[in-house]
Formats: sequence, structure tokens, C-alpha cells
Amino acid sequence: MKYRSVFDIIGPVMIGPSSSHTAGAARIGLVARQLFQKEPTWVEFHLYGSFAKTYLGHGTDVALTGGVLGYDTSDIRITESLKFAEEQGLIVSFHEEEAQTDHPNTVRIRLGDKQSEMELVGISIGGGKVEIKELNGFQLRLSGNHPAILVVHHDRFGAIASVSTALAKHQINIGHMEVSRKEVGKEALMVIEVDQNIGKDILSEIEKMELVTQVTKIHE
Repeated sequence: MKYRSVFDIIGPVMIGPSSSHTAGAARIGLVARQLFQKEPTWVEFHLYGSFAKTYLGHGTDVALTGGVLGYDTSDIRITESLKFAEEQGLIVSFHEEEAQTDHPNTVRIRLGDKQSEMELVGISIGGGKVEIKELNGFQLRLSGNHPAILVVHHDRFGAIASVSTALAKHQINIGHMEVSRKEVGKEALMVIEVDQNIGKDILSEIEKMELVTQVTKIHE
């Protein structure tokens, strides 16, 4: 087995006690915050499997909340994130679900404000690593461990080629890419993980493309 860094062996720098239930949960919450792109006023955490059974003892509740507040896995504020959420006016609720899921550490996050809301499903796969499996009804696979962009676009020929060509022009290497759609010819979602952060000028260039409706950046 090959490891990219020592952190693949010893785990992430984190607030404990668990890399799966705490660090992974914080990272899922942080990805949700980045995808929403603004300050939410409410958030619901629907917990499944092991998350539902042990979230209080393992700090999953404060980790998820801390992530949504923008705290990284090593941020000491995570331990008091529920207090900080209340101070900021963020309404937080937790729901223990009995439904069976493919992975034991699964959470469905719904968050929003008065204008909009978002829903995603994330799993913590161990060692602080996570995967986002669903976003607003789109099926996908996003690790949250690499810089990435999510491109909402019309399901038409040329959309994928135009985005990948723009990245190639700026010497941005694609590590993983997939496309999801709910219905042929309607709205689709590109998930593109890359090897380096993408600048605002490139994001703006992609967002102005004829078939593109929204571009969201995820930081490493």
C-alpha cells in the first residue's frame, strides 16, 4: 500500500477523540459551509448508523457544527461550537435516523437562510477522510480532501469539453472528474477535483460560459 504522506498513517491533526466521528464530521460540515457559500441561519443534521448511536460521546455534534461555522479539524473552538453557534444566531438541530445506509458514518445536512437552502449527504470513511455522496439530489463522489470546483450547467453537448479545455489552457491538472444529471437535457453537475487551487479569474471565466449556470469552489 502506498501513502502520500505521514498523515495517511497517523491520521489528521485534529480535535479528538475520533478521526472518523470527530475529524471526519468536522470536514463534512466544512465542505457544506463552503458549498453553501454564505452564512447559514439554520442547519439540520440527520445522523445514521454509528453517527446516530455515538454522536454525543464522540463529539460528532460539536464537530459537525464547528465545520458549518468554518472551523478546521484542528481548531480548538470546535469543543465549544454549539455555544458559538448560539451566539451567532445559528439554529442547530440533530435528528437520529433509523434508516439503513450503505456506510455506518453517514450524515445528511440541510442548511439555509431566508433566501435559499441546500442539502448534502456525507460519509466519514476513516482517518479524517470523507466523501460527499449527494448534493441537492445529484449523485456524486467528492472527497473534500483536494481543491475542487462544482459546475452546474445545462446538459448539452460541449459543456464538459469547454470547462476541461479552459482548465487545460491554464495548466490545471484534473485528478478526478465526474458528471451527474437528474434528467437528460436538463440540469447537470460537474465535479472536478484538481491538483492545485484555482484562481478567481479562472472561476470567472468558467462561470461566463454559455451553458454554465453556477460555479462553486472547494478549498483543500
